[in-house]
Amino acid sequence: MMLEQAKKPEQGSQRGRGALINPTGRFEKIELSRYQEEMTPEWLEALENTDRKTQYFKDHTQSIVTFNDSPDVGFDASINPYRGCEHGCIYCYARPTHEYLGLSAGLDFESKIFVKTDAAGLLRKKLASTSWEPIPIAMSGVTDPYQPAERLFKITRQCLEVLLEFRNPVGMITKNHLITRDIDLLCQLAELNLVRVLISVTSLNETITNVMEPRTARPAMRLRAIGELSQAGIPVGVMMGPIVPGLTDHEIDKILQSAAEAGARFATHTILRLPYGVKEIFPNWLEAHFPDRKNKVLNRLKDMRNGELNDNRFGHRMGGGGPFGDLIRLRFKKAKERYGLNQPQAPLSLDWFKKKHPEQQLKLF
Repeated sequence: MMLEQAKKPEQGSQRGRGALINPTGRFEKIELSRYQEEMTPEWLEALENTDRKTQYFKDHTQSIVTFNDSPDVGFDASINPYRGCEHGCIYCYARPTHEYLGLSAGLDFESKIFVKTDAAGLLRKKLASTSWEPIPIAMSGVTDPYQPAERLFKITRQCLEVLLEFRNPVGMITKNHLITRDIDLLCQLAELNLVRVLISVTSLNETITNVMEPRTARPAMRLRAIGELSQAGIPVGVMMGPIVPGLTDHEIDKILQSAAEAGARFATHTILRLPYGVKEIFPNWLEAHFPDRKNKVLNRLKDMRNGELNDNRFGHRMGGGGPFGDLIRLRFKKAKERYGLNQPQAPLSLDWFKKKHPEQQLKLF
């Protein structure tokens, strides 16, 4: 199936950004808008097309491990080294979290990045506490731990070093080839069955990924990351998340085949969901880049979500019902079987955990 060339938006686009708008957060009482009646067309165009530079802010959080009891999520604890994500994935369900900071789920989310500079120290303190019982920790549960900021700050690597010190198991998920930088640490974790990696591949079509996930690694580089991790002996699988019905669902078979050939051992998926402000941002993006597919995508989502664009109920929000939802699950299941990606994975080991950090043990003498 051939995909039509994405339409280049005439106005409102920001180079290297996913969102085209920056709507006011749902918690804000005041909305700031430009008074446009006296602005010339040239002035308006200049304002709309000004490139937005990424800004980094120190995050003063006092805790780093987050717990959840959601049946939709395959982990109970997670670490998010960054708030906001420069990858700019237009569909990202984490976008509304920026509204808690008084910012927008649109362009603010992908251009105002909060860095948890104390993450490694907070993690060490948590794992050394008498209350900590070892469980697998996911990196990340919300934003990508290997987004471009990681090249500068290396917060994810520092956290991996702490997890290795304590021998606490970890699951990684990313869209970025940058994860291969940390193969040295991941190999040591893998030797003790303490790590599992998922590389997210949503499409193999660069026409789509260039505008849907503008600052992620390109599809070929993600497959390359799967290959490099696999060759290093690190258990790695592919995550097709989210599947966008009417836009990327036809790629299920090809993505799983390519991932298996690259070295993936297992596969999983989610279906697009549009919580809170994403319900405004994503249709706006469709109208700009794929206007011919907008109604098809949105109507299929509604068909899977009882007439709504989103279903927040546990057990429903990551998937979808109805004929289209059932068809996606069946196609994914059959493709997993076809390419040998349906083999059960042994649980990560909890047997190697060190209750106290070595430096703390020495202080006892």
